[in-house]
Amino acid sequence: MITHSNFGLAFGLTLFAGLTTAIGGAVAFITKKDNLKALSFGLGFSAGVMIFISFVDIIPGAEKLLQVNFPHMFQWMVFAGFILGICTSMLIDYFLPDHVDTDELLNPDDMEVASRSHSKLKRAGLLTAIAICIHNFPEGLATFLTTTQDITLGVSVAFAIAIHNIPEGISVALPIYHVTGKKRYAMLYATLSGITEPIGALFGVFIFGLFVPQILVGILMAAVAGIMTYISFDTLLPLAKEYGDWHLSIMGIISGILFIWISLIML
Repeated sequence: MITHSNFGLAFGLTLFAGLTTAIGGAVAFITKKDNLKALSFGLGFSAGVMIFISFVDIIPGAEKLLQVNFPHMFQWMVFAGFILGICTSMLIDYFLPDHVDTDELLNPDDMEVASRSHSKLKRAGLLTAIAICIHNFPEGLATFLTTTQDITLGVSVAFAIAIHNIPEGISVALPIYHVTGKKRYAMLYATLSGITEPIGALFGVFIFGLFVPQILVGILMAAVAGIMTYISFDTLLPLAKEYGDWHLSIMGIISGILFIWISLIML
C-alpha cells in the first residue's frame, strides 16, 4: 500500500543504492577483473530479484490499483505502462548508451597507443559518468515508488540495484584514475555518478506531492516493472556473463528468484 509514512525510508534506500557506485570506485583499486567473478553471481542474483518482483508483485499491484476505476481496461492500461517503461529505458540507451569496453578499462596496459591517450581516457570516464547519471534517474524513481508500495519489495529492489551499481562505479573510476593518477578524483566521479538515483526519488516525492490520481500511480508502477525488466536483460545479465562463468550467473538468477519468493511468503 502506498503511504506517505514510507517516504523517508524510500528515499534512504534510494540514496543507499545510488551511492554504492562509490564501492565500485573502491573495488577498482584493489582488485583485477579476474577477481571479480563474485560479481557474476551477484548480478545474476539482482536480475532474478528484479524480474521476479516485476511480474509477480509489481504488475499485479498495478492491476489492483487500476481495476477499481477501470474494471474492463485495467489490464491493457498496465500493459501500456509496462511498454512505456521499456521504451523510456530504450530511448535513454539509444541516445546515451552506458555500455563501455570493460576489457579496455580493466586492462589499460593492453590498449593500443591511440586508445591510451589521456584525453580519450578522460573523455571515456566523463561520458560514462554522465551516461550512468541519466540511466540511474529512472532506477531511483523505481526504487522509491516500489518502496512506497511495499517496504519488503523496496528493500529487495534497492539491494538489487546496489549490486549492479558496483561495476558502474568501476567503469567510471578506472579511466579517471589512469588519467589523473589520483584516487580521490576517481572516487568522487564514481560517487557522483550515482547521485541521480536519490534525485529520482525526490522526483517521486514531487509526484505524490501533486496528489496524483490512482490511475497515474498504477501506470507508473507498471512502467517501473518495464524499467526493471529492461535493466535486467540489457545490463545485468550481459555484465554477469562478462564478469565470470555463465553457469555462476544462472545460479545467481535462480538464487535471486528463490530468495525474493521466500521473502514475500514470510513477510
